[in-house]
Amino acid sequence: MTKKIIFLIVTLSLVLIPLKAQDYLIKEIVSVEKNRKTIKKLQEMSLDFLMERNNRIYIMVGYNDFFKLYEENIPYTLETYNFYPFKQKKLSPQGGVNGAFHSYREVEQELLNLENTYPEIASVLKIGESLEGRNIYALKISDHVHLDENEAEVLFIGCHHAREWISVEVPLMLGKYLAENYGNNSEVTDIVDQSEIWIVPLLNPDGLYYSIHFYRYWRKNRRDNRDGTYGVDLNRNYGYKWGYDNSGSSPNTASNVFRGMTAFSEPESQAIRDFYASRNFQAMITYHNYSQLILYPWGYTEELTEQNDLLSQIASDMSGLIESVNGRIYVDEPASSLYLTNGDTTDWSFGVYGIPSFTIELPPEGWEYGGFFNAEEDIQPIFNENLPAALYLIDWSVQNFGSSLRIPERRRMIPEKWILKPNHRKKQLKQGRRIIRDSQHKPVKREKIKDSKVKFNPPAQSPKSKTKNRKEIKKS
Repeated sequence: MTKKIIFLIVTLSLVLIPLKAQDYLIKEIVSVEKNRKTIKKLQEMSLDFLMERNNRIYIMVGYNDFFKLYEENIPYTLETYNFYPFKQKKLSPQGGVNGAFHSYREVEQELLNLENTYPEIASVLKIGESLEGRNIYALKISDHVHLDENEAEVLFIGCHHAREWISVEVPLMLGKYLAENYGNNSEVTDIVDQSEIWIVPLLNPDGLYYSIHFYRYWRKNRRDNRDGTYGVDLNRNYGYKWGYDNSGSSPNTASNVFRGMTAFSEPESQAIRDFYASRNFQAMITYHNYSQLILYPWGYTEELTEQNDLLSQIASDMSGLIESVNGRIYVDEPASSLYLTNGDTTDWSFGVYGIPSFTIELPPEGWEYGGFFNAEEDIQPIFNENLPAALYLIDWSVQNFGSSLRIPERRRMIPEKWILKPNHRKKQLKQGRRIIRDSQHKPVKREKIKDSKVKFNPPAQSPKSKTKNRKEIKKS
């Protein structure tokens, strides 16, 4: 009887919501008891799983989903008002509805301002357009920015997923930091003089716009799937092992991890594909949130790569550098340790081009601490802790450019005070985390594998080799 009353209250509240607000509020957070019977039923419903805690599974449900839960006789508890944004502090008025977080237009303006203010080292390039016609920009930072020099190239990408606003801020602030500190900071000047640093802070501008103005939890792009559903998960749309199975991505258009009808079906992922083909990257980081993790291939399988020693060492070094700033621990591990993914950026970058590629899941650690929501006052601290890791990867790329890649040594640019001893708490965090927010299934349990010393083969040359003074890239 109680369940019927709750069901009627929720249903009526959704029906009575004004039309303009309905797109945002029509989704609710509920929790259900974790058991085999319930899990089996939920897996057939293509719901947005958020997390698992205290033997309960937390999911996002819409209007029709409440009927499905009722029909399947799945008891649930309404949890929406126990979580963000209802606990979130009010956003500052100067930034509009997105506060201090950047919208598409604000990112565009920031990039153009950097180009105008620092024309000798900053250049903005359009590398593609979104489905709705918004430009996808890449910021280049280098000493001879208008020349195409034979130097190490590193790529940083933000905002594959619309609701992960902090993933825009970190790469954007990295570009600003490098431009503003060039000539004043010897370490920055050194790596900028020896490299070409590329930053794509906003890959999914359509999704971000929708997340800001209509539905905060929106994840995918805005593809009209012609069946009443919208969106493709851009981080399941890349060509390497695309559609490998239905656990690491979904063929269901309503799913939050819908992989698209074909690999690279979306103009946003095509922009990154074509950009790679025109460059010669040595390393890549793509930023997401949340969870405080540094993930590396493989994501599509539990098997480790032949270059696991190298990837693990770089990730561990970056984790130590991050922790040294604010004390926050980012657990480093193969991506499949969290959950299986296929068709994602990191596997594609490593699988096709053979370069060290990482997904950094930014704070918070879990849903109960804000999930996809970060307080405005946390933007700067999160960037500050990620900065030394980004500088480290750039420097590593410079040191290894034009030679066989190897397990890194500590570089001259890393202050000794940042170098930490191995932290045993990381193992505890790895064992204790149970996150299924973007997955179709439970996280993978990995058996302990003995370390093996494997030499890393140099990455294959990009399809288009570089020549000096060549035009950077044709606009797509």
